[in-house]
Order: sequence, then structure tokens, then C-alpha cells
Amino acid sequence: MKIYQNPRHWASKKALTTPGIRDVARYGLVKMHTKIFLGKADEGQREERRDHLDDFFDATMDSYVAALESGYSEAEAREITHIQANFDFFNHGWTEMMEIPGDELEAHYRRYEAFFERYEVTIDDPLGVFAPAEGVADAPAIPEALETAEYENAIEGFDDDVYVETGDGRTVVGGDTEEPDSIDPRQSPVVDDEESKGAS
Repeated sequence: MKIYQNPRHWASKKALTTPGIRDVARYGLVKMHTKIFLGKADEGQREERRDHLDDFFDATMDSYVAALESGYSEAEAREITHIQANFDFFNHGWTEMMEIPGDELEAHYRRYEAFFERYEVTIDDPLGVFAPAEGVADAPAIPEALETAEYENAIEGFDDDVYVETGDGRTVVGGDTEEPDSIDPRQSPVVDDEESKGAS
């Protein structure tokens, strides 16, 4: 998968792993991701998906931290959460929200199979043990959309590794980028149009 990485992503990592501010960062990041992905959906379907996405993205904050604690890089941990989201979108037939085409889901799963198996994550069960005890809000599925899916917002051909486009425009294969020495967690993004750009 191709993702982006700039100082705000490092700040989010710092914020999500710092007691006292992680809850605020978590809330802002959940709302930001919901806003970004709802923007890819038809306007008439956005509100019916909002609560589901809020719940789902909130759960993936736990998988992100678990991936970091398991030794994955920031880029890899973030990619794991995006793969989980794409599993969920595929299961609902929300193909216009997907970042990767459906025929690449298996390859992405295999790259992180050890992590996914440890936490019982599958394509059919994208959250595994990270699913909240109270469940995730329901949202209407469109299974018939899979039959004519165009994956119009997906970028194909990046299923063999994590590809990171850095703030200076370089593409680093493998996600092995150096964390800046000094990062202020208060730089973590909040929900607004300017900061939504390049949030993946």
C-alpha cells in the first residue's frame, strides 16, 4: 500500500503513546479518518456510515499501538490499520472508499499474517480481538457493488510492501524511515480540511 508520512504522523504516534494526551489525540484522529473516508462515499450514504466508521477507527487505534509495541515501524503500524479498514469496506461493498483493489486484499493480509493471526484479525473479521465489547455500530452493506466494483479511489500495484511517500516527495520502500529527534505531540492533526490532506 502507498501511504504518506510527514511530521504530523510522527506527532500522532507520539500523542497516541503518551499518557494524558492520548485520549484527545485518539478522538481527533478517529474523527479525521471518518471525515476523510466519508468524503469518498456518495453524499446520501455518509450519515448512515458515520457511527460505524467512528467505532471502527476507534478500535484500530488499539491495533496501531499494538503493532508499534510488536516492533513494527510507524508506517507499517499505520498500514496495518488501513488494511483492516479496507477489509471492512470490502465486506460492506463500500468499494469507492477502498484504497486498494479487492484482488490485493489477500496479499496485504499475508504480509502481516503473523500480527493478524496473533490478534485474530481476518478479512471477514477485520478487528479480531480489537473489536469493542459493545460492538461496532451497524451500517448498510451493498454486497451487489462487489459485482461491478471499479475501486475508483484505490491505488493498485503496491501489494508487495509498504511504500511511504515522505514530506519531501521521496518514496521509501519498506517503511523504514527515521523518526525525527524532536516531535511535539501537539502537532497531531485535528479535524479540518487542511489537515485532512495526505492523512493516509
